[in-house]
Amino acid sequence: MAGLPDIVRRVAEMSPVEDLLVAILRERLPGVHVQTLISNRQSWPLVLVRRMPQIGIWEGDARFVDQADVVIHCFAVDPDGDQDAAILAEAVRVSLRDAAAAKAGTPGIGYLVGFAMTSAPRRAPDFASAQGPVQYASLPDGVWRYETVYRVEIRRPRARHIP
Repeated sequence: MAGLPDIVRRVAEMSPVEDLLVAILRERLPGVHVQTLISNRQSWPLVLVRRMPQIGIWEGDARFVDQADVVIHCFAVDPDGDQDAAILAEAVRVSLRDAAAAKAGTPGIGYLVGFAMTSAPRRAPDFASAQGPVQYASLPDGVWRYETVYRVEIRRPRARHIP
């Protein structure tokens, strides 16, 4: 089966919330893996960015502005995994706050124009208690996870419309 027709691709107005946050956090947290999925041979420390399904508000010009709730998991490994995961969660918060204040972004993906923490970082010993979608029920031994929920507003790139 062939891929999507070009006309379908041109009509789509993508909302790359996860892609934008991954790009921003990778730039601001060098040496930390920032991803949207856990790999089979995962290395640590890790920041996992996942859009939550319950909100999508399109205010202003609906073609360009999107608001989303995002859960960010921060993982670190022993011997200081608990403390390191807490520090990483705080570094993520500061990075996103500063990026939103600067309206930082990536051409072709979008810009972070609004930011609020809606659930403070909390230690979460497993995925059974996680908010949003998860891949695994438990964590590997010696890995610590902190979870924080944010509401972000992004300015998407202008969509190309078909006349």
